[in-house]
Amino acid sequence: MTVGHALRLLLARLLLVRSLLAITSALVFALGTAACQSVQPAADIVLTNGKIYTVDDDIPWASAIAVSAGRIQAIGDDDDLSARIGPATTVVDLDGRLVLPAFGDAHIHPVLGGTSFAQCSIHDGATVEEYLAMVSECIEEAPGDGVLYGRGWSPGLFPPVGVPHKSLLDEVAPDRPVILKSTGGHSIWLNSKALELAGITKDTPDPPNGRIDRDPETGEAVGGLQEAAMDLVAAYIPMPTDEQYQEEIVYAVDHFNRLGITNWVDAGVEVKPDGSSRIIDAYSAVQQDGKLSMNVTVSLKWENDRGKEQIETLLLAAERARTQGIRADSVKFYLDGVLVQRTAAVLEPYIGTDDEFGELQIPLDDFFDAVSALDAQGFQIFVHAIGDRAVREALNAIEESQSRGNEPDERHLIAHLNLIDPDDQPRFGELGVAANFQPLWASDNPYMRLTAEQVGEERMQHTYPANSILSSGGRLAYGADWPVASANPFEGLEVAVSRREPGMPDTNPLYEHESVTLEDAIRAYTIDVAHVTELAEETGSLTVGKSADLVVVDQDIFSIPTHEISRTEVLITLFRGQVVFGGWSRL
Repeated sequence: MTVGHALRLLLARLLLVRSLLAITSALVFALGTAACQSVQPAADIVLTNGKIYTVDDDIPWASAIAVSAGRIQAIGDDDDLSARIGPATTVVDLDGRLVLPAFGDAHIHPVLGGTSFAQCSIHDGATVEEYLAMVSECIEEAPGDGVLYGRGWSPGLFPPVGVPHKSLLDEVAPDRPVILKSTGGHSIWLNSKALELAGITKDTPDPPNGRIDRDPETGEAVGGLQEAAMDLVAAYIPMPTDEQYQEEIVYAVDHFNRLGITNWVDAGVEVKPDGSSRIIDAYSAVQQDGKLSMNVTVSLKWENDRGKEQIETLLLAAERARTQGIRADSVKFYLDGVLVQRTAAVLEPYIGTDDEFGELQIPLDDFFDAVSALDAQGFQIFVHAIGDRAVREALNAIEESQSRGNEPDERHLIAHLNLIDPDDQPRFGELGVAANFQPLWASDNPYMRLTAEQVGEERMQHTYPANSILSSGGRLAYGADWPVASANPFEGLEVAVSRREPGMPDTNPLYEHESVTLEDAIRAYTIDVAHVTELAEETGSLTVGKSADLVVVDQDIFSIPTHEISRTEVLITLFRGQVVFGGWSRL
């Protein structure tokens, strides 16, 4: 044997040994991996045999989910998660039911809602006659001569401009002052006794940014107060106690958990000059009592009758809230009013007028400076803007803030957006501003028909343009504005997809081209609300490591007719892995 041949033989043997070692190593690794998988930690809860829509693009659908210590431990199919079942694991057979991430709501008024339903609520009235019957019932239940305060009337039932007359209330309450706020909170309806109590006569001047509705011939007050004019009766509206504030929050939390909601934005909380807030104190107390089964973001209210000096107050309020365990790094601006009463700021005159454009409620220089200053301090900018001019100026203010050196902040959002000029629709995506629509409003209802009379058919083409915002790269973050409208997400989902009133498939859609897909609507109620509340890493989708915030519902909204989505009921709501509504026995 030659030396060369011997060397080649030795090399071949070395390569064989190397190959055998590699194979052995791979086998050891595989066996070790299998052993590790066989000892996966057992979950507290495993939901199996379900139809789970995760809102997670990596794993959009699954049949099983494991929860441990309040977080999502694993998600996949039933076989994948069988190893997560231990002796103490609660195993729940979903029997094919649909599971979704728990919903969010980017715009509600929980304390106002609790107050509204605790006092004289006429929200359920569908006609003026029903309103008056409800007021009569409230008087019977709370007799006396003091002020009767309530809420819940819709301007859409009072054509042509949404203003009710005092004489209607005088029929059922001739001797007692009655003060009723509209569902939207921008108008008040008074009877003659309430006008008398407040000293409002034909000679009372309109306050800045407000209007006393008057008889066009006599100038007498007819019983309607718009915007800042509502302050004329504010002193006569009973204020809740601290305990009542807490009760109202608990009421709202229970109501929203029943609807599958575990994340909300309280849109516009008043603070005192020293930075304190009775409502934030109430949140803190409810949280300490273990009754705040909800992620809460408080948006502090910008007072339009004050200037930039209040920025220091807002900074104090946010820091004080932080020490109480409440997030309050958001400021809500009320930039205009509403369209039916012609108090929303519009780019072109209202129909039938040459010079009525509505009004901005804040001087633009002050508004731009405040937005830039608060943006620089890390606050979320939250703007009520209904008319197309108000929407444009809100976008301008955020653009100006960025031009002054502030980084784009994709938590900023503009609410309501009844009209958005086509030139401004792409700016939401360009500036990273979320569109906070109330999807339930986007149907052919009495209020929208009155709106059309004020702005005309051409502008109505651009009402609630949800699909246009999405198509141009913008983000939607839905919110009900409860108690202005129902907070039920399934009603909102149906209208977002159909642009028809819930359960009414034969009615005309409100500009159907602005409808969105069911998947996009669900995102706008879940992960995108989490995004604007800075909680997208914590909730909003069913993703491993996130909080186990989810709902189990009674029907598959992906397979039923669209007009049946609103009938969906939540069977169980989990928040941080704990059942906060319903129970496993409901399955």
